[in-house]
Amino acid sequence: MGSEGETVTLRKPRFLCLHGFRTSGEILKTQVTMKWPESVTQKLDLVYLDAPFPCQGKSEVEGIFDPPYYEWFQFNKEFTEYTNFDECLAYIEDYMIKNGPFDGLLGFSQGVTFTKVPKIKFLIIVGGAKFRAASLIDKAYSTPIQCPSLHFLGETDFLKEYGKELLENCVDPVVIHHPKGHTIPRLDEKGLQIMESFIERIQKMVDEKEIKE
Repeated sequence: MGSEGETVTLRKPRFLCLHGFRTSGEILKTQVTMKWPESVTQKLDLVYLDAPFPCQGKSEVEGIFDPPYYEWFQFNKEFTEYTNFDECLAYIEDYMIKNGPFDGLLGFSQGVTFTKVPKIKFLIIVGGAKFRAASLIDKAYSTPIQCPSLHFLGETDFLKEYGKELLENCVDPVVIHHPKGHTIPRLDEKGLQIMESFIERIQKMVDEKEIKE
């Protein structure tokens, strides 16, 4: 224990990180470590998971990042019909049971869609969007997302408006705006302050829980 008045961090908040469509856990790890400073990444315990299904079409990162590429589920062009969603949710929950506990989820793009995974206390959402499929709306948004959440909204992201709709379902959202599109963005001075404040807040919550237990 530290001296009186000293803040003691018992452990870092542990996040399961879910990559975007037709990429991989390793690609997301590379993007995060390249774009975000150590003052952010070293304060979190980040675990990167590959989606369960091999890529079934061309990846947008082909030629930029090496394969293999994966996808969480499949969907139509209108984002109104989804295939293998329940199977994927079960895959994530099984991984969390076997490799947990996890405090939060960090999701980019397609990986954001699993915000209602049970027992998650924090969310970091990058390039996220609200579901369009009627069959999933009731499952995902029947109750508000109660946990603290940090959202990245890109000015030129094609999913920006749907990302704003997702905010309406969150009780305690914090938002970082950035000028880029559908990507993991670098943090400007304001964005860095917001993110470090969010991490400090959830760290206190983790510490309080550890002390009680």
